[in-house]
Amino acid sequence: SVWYYCFGFAGLQFVSSYAFEAMQKVDVVRLAALSDPELRLLLPCLVRMALCAPADQSESWAQDKKLILRLLSGVEAVNSIVALLSVDFHALEQDARKEQQLRHKAGGSNGESILVSQLQHGLTLEFEHSDPLRRLRLTLSELLAIMNKVADSNGEFFLKSSELFESPVYLEEVADVLCILQAELPSLLPIVDVAEALLHVRNGDWFLCLLVANVPDSFNEVCRGLIKNGERQDEESVGGRRRTEALRQLCQMNPSQALNIRAMVVEECHLPGLGVALTLDYKPDTPDEAVSPLVSYVSGLLLGTNSKVRTWFSMFIRNGQQRKRESSSVLWQMRRQLLLELVAILPRSRSTRLPNDGGMEDEAASGYSGLREEHVVKASALLRLYCALVGIAGLRPTDEEAEQLLQLMTSRPPATPAGVRFVSLSFCKLLAFPTLVSTPEQEQLMVIWLSWMIKEEEYFESAAGVSASFGEMLLLVAMYFHSNQLSSIIELVCSTLGMKIAIKASSLSKMKTIFTQEIFTEQVVTSHAVRVAVTNNLSANITGFLPIHCIYQLLRSRSFTKHKVSIKDWIYHQLCETTTPIHTQLIPLIDAYINSILTPASKANPEATNQPITEQEILSVFQSSQGEGSRGGRQRFSITAQLLILYYILSYEENLLASTKQLALMQKKPKSYSAALMDQIPIKFLVTQAQGLQQELGGLHSALLRLLATNYPHLCLVEDWVCEEEVTGTLPLLRRMMLPSNTCRYSQSQLHQAFQKLPSSSPRLIRILEHLTLLSPGDLIPYAEALTASMALLLEPAVPRRILQTLNKLWMGLNTVMPRRLWVMTVNALQPSAKLLRQQRYTQNDLMVDPLIVLRCDHRVFRCPPVMDIVLHMLNGYLLGSKAHLQGHLKETADFDRQSQTISNLGVPGQPDTPEVTREELKNALLAAQDSAAVQILLEVCLPTSEETNRGPTQGKQKLESLLSDLREVQCLICCLLHQMFIADPNIAKLVHFQGYPQALLPLTVAGIPSIHICLDFIPELLAQPQLEKQIFAIQLLSYLCTQYALPKSLSVARLAISVMGTLLTVLTRAKRFCFFMPTLPCLVAFCQAFPPLYDDVAALLVQVGQVCASDVATKVRDVDPFIARTFFLLLL
Repeated sequence: SVWYYCFGFAGLQFVSSYAFEAMQKVDVVRLAALSDPELRLLLPCLVRMALCAPADQSESWAQDKKLILRLLSGVEAVNSIVALLSVDFHALEQDARKEQQLRHKAGGSNGESILVSQLQHGLTLEFEHSDPLRRLRLTLSELLAIMNKVADSNGEFFLKSSELFESPVYLEEVADVLCILQAELPSLLPIVDVAEALLHVRNGDWFLCLLVANVPDSFNEVCRGLIKNGERQDEESVGGRRRTEALRQLCQMNPSQALNIRAMVVEECHLPGLGVALTLDYKPDTPDEAVSPLVSYVSGLLLGTNSKVRTWFSMFIRNGQQRKRESSSVLWQMRRQLLLELVAILPRSRSTRLPNDGGMEDEAASGYSGLREEHVVKASALLRLYCALVGIAGLRPTDEEAEQLLQLMTSRPPATPAGVRFVSLSFCKLLAFPTLVSTPEQEQLMVIWLSWMIKEEEYFESAAGVSASFGEMLLLVAMYFHSNQLSSIIELVCSTLGMKIAIKASSLSKMKTIFTQEIFTEQVVTSHAVRVAVTNNLSANITGFLPIHCIYQLLRSRSFTKHKVSIKDWIYHQLCETTTPIHTQLIPLIDAYINSILTPASKANPEATNQPITEQEILSVFQSSQGEGSRGGRQRFSITAQLLILYYILSYEENLLASTKQLALMQKKPKSYSAALMDQIPIKFLVTQAQGLQQELGGLHSALLRLLATNYPHLCLVEDWVCEEEVTGTLPLLRRMMLPSNTCRYSQSQLHQAFQKLPSSSPRLIRILEHLTLLSPGDLIPYAEALTASMALLLEPAVPRRILQTLNKLWMGLNTVMPRRLWVMTVNALQPSAKLLRQQRYTQNDLMVDPLIVLRCDHRVFRCPPVMDIVLHMLNGYLLGSKAHLQGHLKETADFDRQSQTISNLGVPGQPDTPEVTREELKNALLAAQDSAAVQILLEVCLPTSEETNRGPTQGKQKLESLLSDLREVQCLICCLLHQMFIADPNIAKLVHFQGYPQALLPLTVAGIPSIHICLDFIPELLAQPQLEKQIFAIQLLSYLCTQYALPKSLSVARLAISVMGTLLTVLTRAKRFCFFMPTLPCLVAFCQAFPPLYDDVAALLVQVGQVCASDVATKVRDVDPFIARTFFLLLL
């Protein structure tokens, strides 16, 4: 039948969903199809609809109204309802309000009543014998009394015994009166308040359904009101259960709104049993074969993000278990339904009692069968739900539930991605709730299932086509058990299940014993891990537990070295099989691998270490990038693999130097990677590539920058970063975008020929070079050799300046991607012609050991500013690189040399060890001498050559000015570099000025080097030197500084200098006095010009100098002629 009948405990007929839908839509045809009993329940609304003046004046409604009148014409009860509607409701409402006021004054006591006079008989007999008006008054008085009592109850539930609402004979008439009263007096009787009052009488849910069915538009309003006023836990009280039952009947009457009412329940966090009951009652039109509505609903409550909802529903589960098992309890209905769903998807019935042979090969004999593919997703959802119920809500499984759960968990799904997920969930559930395994038979069942997992893992991974299988999780858990990292196992379980569960570490003791002694011994884990295939195209997009997690944990626990299992090849191949975005476990894996190479597993066995990756394997990764990022051909390895190998090498070398002391004590010296290998790795090109992939590389780019700044400071020059912005910025990018694709492309041979034919080929060479400026630095790499090899040709006088400047720009662009190789080629190309004839080729190591080789170039470079700019850039880089090279060499050899010295001195008294500070001091002295020599050479370059000094005007004014312009530009470039060097290390400035340099350069250095003012700090110390030349240089330097920086500090140092000059005047011999004062007396003029208050001191010094000179003259004259001397003496008197 299309009609849905619902009967209460007393056999009352409720409104069917078919009838309610007809009322909602005012479908007269469907109403006419209702049976007489069903139609009887809807008469109050239909009669009012037929008698009252309608708002709809359309013809269609007029026809429908006729059909309604025809429908009502044969029903006898219509007459009594018409009589009820004939009453004066306005007067009735006034009386009702007066009675309410009277009751309010009387404190709610049932004394006098305005609506109902003194009753002669019982309420039921009075109702039977009364006319319509009195019936209305009787019902209204009773209803108002209940509503008042509800308002005064403060939320405490009570059940009002009312003869009127309990008599089965008059229920329909009372329902008619109730519906008419509410419809005619809505302000006096709000439907939500009436609904709340009906919960406190017997048959209240039946009255409530009739009331709502006759006012169908009020359905949502009534339901929301009842839910808002409801209890947080409805199963705890009679009132809660009655409210839940009433709402459940309402939703059965209007099933289309059941899910909306359930959403209200969750929103308000009231009546959790109602939400479950509505889910149990819900019958979807198209049932989902994967997951049932009950599983979806409860899983959403417990595993959702709303902690308030999760706590509320968990309390419902906990409280429900405290009561005795009742079939009427919603909780037990839910558990029974879940159990039925679980049993329905189980494979064929099997017992935990295993056959005697226990063989795994014959599955049919051992009672095992596979889980059907269409049931795998539903099984996974059920497992997660039971995990949430037990772990979050505190559900205590019954023996039956535990037995069936274990049966499901140890079933064998098909080899699909969903099957892999199911096995992982089952395994984690076993770890999370080991109490499910309580008998020896169940324990043996679990061991056989785990053994099956190990056996089938490779097949599942290949057949399912997934990279993250359950085999890695098994290995990982086994490793955690062996290393006693129980907290990591708990974290792994919670992560896989997708929920936070409180798991006690002590509960894992049984599983630990099974894993470590029966299934996975440590040696089995280690040997099995190496055979696991690497993950192809490993990236952060691949989630789950992968082989890399297992290898990382084994590396940390030193299992490979302990059992002498080589892991190098696996790690190398995994690093090569990577792509972006980078997996978060890769960098920790490399760090753990490096630590296992350098640090033995135990002091007793220093050889127990892993083997490093070989140089040949490293070179094969960069074979497509040999030219510092060669772009020829497709790269075999991804940029991610190359960056990871680069990080490995740099981090390995840094850790090797940091561990030198510990390695020396153990008499162990791991091999360092050769300089030749490092020269072939395009470090700067790779770091530049990484800069554009920072989002995909995570923390790898910053880690590489840190390692570069420590070990390769010459690749981290500030000027390079600034230049890189100019080369890779927006403007160059736009210029390259505007470059037509069909633009003439020039080959390296064409570029070489244009260089060779200079100066006649200048226009063609300019076109080629200008075209090259439009290319990216990476595209310039093939032209690097042709550009550098011909640089010496550009030193000829007739080469246009534009060619030189364009070459400088191209060189700086190449410097951003291949600096080290470019520097070596440039240094070799700029050697003097005599060296070129001897074919002396410098290597990267030569230049790191002796950076001054850069300045042993063709002397014409010193008067070619664009090329000189390149030379200075290389010099600055090699000076920095030399510092790092010497520091690394010192660390690498110091501890081993000291260890050897200690061993050689054993038993030889009186031979103390060489103090370590001596080696450090020697290194610092070498670096200082190196820097100061570079500065002195550069200062010497700033001096005009003899040719420039002696060049006369007859040779042409234009040529002379050009030469002077080049000299001035070179001087500016050198001053800029010296300024940076003095800022980086002020001790260099002090050392250079203690050494001294030509006085002719003082105007240039003071004016051209802004940081030279730091010399004011050590000029007093320079004045105190015993060498006369240093004192003279100090006073000359001070005179220029006072003019350039007229500061209070300069004034005080100038006073000191004048005082020193006065002191020296009295102690120097005649010859030294002449040598000292002739160059320093002109400096007094600069002191006075800068600081006029010094006039008096300078004048006094000059008078003193004059007196000393006069006495010297007198003494000299006296020695020649005593008479003249006596005359001169008298004149003085």
